[in-house]
Amino acid sequence: MTDPVAQPAGPTGAEAEFIPVPSGQPVVLQDVIWNAPGPEGLAVRFRFVAPQIARDSGSVAYEVAAGDIVHLCQTYALPRLADFGPQPTQIIISLSDKALPFGESAPEATQFFESFSHQDGHCIWEMF
Repeated sequence: MTDPVAQPAGPTGAEAEFIPVPSGQPVVLQDVIWNAPGPEGLAVRFRFVAPQIARDSGSVAYEVAAGDIVHLCQTYALPRLADFGPQPTQIIISLSDKALPFGESAPEATQFFESFSHQDGHCIWEMF
């Protein structure tokens, strides 16, 4: 297996394109990490920045953000899987209140992660 590949999302900040989610919070794709082993085999990670989940100043709690994560898997990640070569067994969706380098610890950041398998065009939530 080759090393994981990060595919940058493009512009961030004011010029970034917001991805619609049920909560209405502003969400931007940070990057996609593919060709990386996960706990259940080959995984693709869609990493999003969602400033409103910030623990001290945010207005979106996990219970609300969880609906956004499912929505992002179903409507954003799933349709793009064919763009990444071999089909992953696992889709990981993460929200962070700020852009972070992949794999680095950031205790000050608020981050939510959920893992999904996929079957018949549907994301299926899997417990981490």
